Amino acid sequence: MQPITQTSESPRRGLSIRGISKSFSGVEVLSGIDLDVSPGEVVALIGENGAGKSTLSSIISGAIPPSAGSMVLNGKPYAPASPAEAIAAGIGKIHQEMQLLPHLSIAENVFVGRLLTRNGLVDRTEMRRRAQARLSSLGLNISPDTLVSSLKVAAQQQVEIAKSLELNARLLILDEPTAALGGQESELLFEQIDALRAEGYSFLYISHRLTEIARIADRIVVLRDGALVAAHPTATVPPTKLVEDMVGRNLNRMFPQFAPPLAETALDVRDLTSPDGRFSEISFSVRRGEVFCLAGLVGAGRTEILGAIGGNEAVRGDIFVDGRQVAIHSPADAIRAGMAMVPEDRKALGAVLAHSVAENIALSNSSRISRRGWLTQGKILAFARRLMAQIGVRGRAEQPMGTLSGGNQQKAIIAKWIAHEPRILILDEPTRGIDVGARASIYELIAELARSGMAVVVASSDLEEVLGLAHRIAVVNRGRIRGILDRAEATQVSVMNLATE
Repeated sequence: MQPITQTSESPRRGLSIRGISKSFSGVEVLSGIDLDVSPGEVVALIGENGAGKSTLSSIISGAIPPSAGSMVLNGKPYAPASPAEAIAAGIGKIHQEMQLLPHLSIAENVFVGRLLTRNGLVDRTEMRRRAQARLSSLGLNISPDTLVSSLKVAAQQQVEIAKSLELNARLLILDEPTAALGGQESELLFEQIDALRAEGYSFLYISHRLTEIARIADRIVVLRDGALVAAHPTATVPPTKLVEDMVGRNLNRMFPQFAPPLAETALDVRDLTSPDGRFSEISFSVRRGEVFCLAGLVGAGRTEILGAIGGNEAVRGDIFVDGRQVAIHSPADAIRAGMAMVPEDRKALGAVLAHSVAENIALSNSSRISRRGWLTQGKILAFARRLMAQIGVRGRAEQPMGTLSGGNQQKAIIAKWIAHEPRILILDEPTRGIDVGARASIYELIAELARSGMAVVVASSDLEEVLGLAHRIAVVNRGRIRGILDRAEATQVSVMNLATE
């Protein structure tokens, strides 16, 4: 497919990009990108991991220079040499991973690096007043003296937006802004974007979540392999078409067919209760071959429940595996009982990114690689290659884990635990930060594991994912299970009613 170009005329207001290319060490990662963002519009930028979205947004925000091409902002040449120059020109970027200083107050974060002064002294009163005004305009009614470390992710994101607006940014780049948000928090963000758009602010919105793009964007541009391959004038585009644009092939369905679960119960949880009250009286069972999902809003307690089952903390209650009661006091106890857990934060908790893929897979599998205790590089590589082929990890066993795409990192982490031959696999947010094409392969892997008789427990804040994967859904609300829905009766409405009651 030939790269798509937009109109040859540049708008007098807003951002205009023409022929932007970027190469690293002779490898071209962006090729001749043309893109316009006008005042008061939200342009969605989508594509698989590695398509060039981050590179393009980094060029626009001044983090890296282009190799070729030009940009015009509000009718004037725009070539920022640093993020500070981009901010001074009116462009701010809000990263997926927050850039706030947790031990400073909200007001201090909003004005960090440019504290307001009066008569040579820091004017904290004016800083608090202006920060409060910004927060109120975004719907966050909280004291500007509050430490950022005490805020939930959704509130931290509002502080990031307030900070950019106080810097007089008129175009905001949002990178996966809802990755850590639930449905209600995401809708609040969308309402804020709507309000700012009405005031003439513009947005470049980067996301893997196609349903939210239809809600918030005015139009959609698609990158693939560094080229702009599609430009849709509206956001009312079928998700299947967008997926085809991104991956360059037809995907008939996002979610695979799931076989009915078996009759035998693999996991039985009874009255699981946290001593600190984060969750209580959690009871459910999971059959062999079943995909059982925990749904709910951010902060409902899903991750904490999975962590308790996986041995991350001491709790009250009983856990049975294959009908036998087990005592779970640590992750090692859970592994010995036949459970394996893939954590929510794969980069911080699931992998050592600087080590090779083979070394990551070898972690916790030394006794399987060599029964006599001697580990050689050859044995480690052979063991890893076999598992990578089994799970479908694309990459080389010798390369650093951090160089794999998000989807392949996740599959490599799953491969590490599959080597233990668990009867129960626990997945916390299995596709967070993973592009659409890689998501489909993760879903197929989950289906394959379930078909093999493994019980799979999934916690996810992505309601579409939950509805597409689960045989049954337990809806968690304020630390309690409010209902368990069969696949046939589960809808977005029925799940959200239980999640918000």
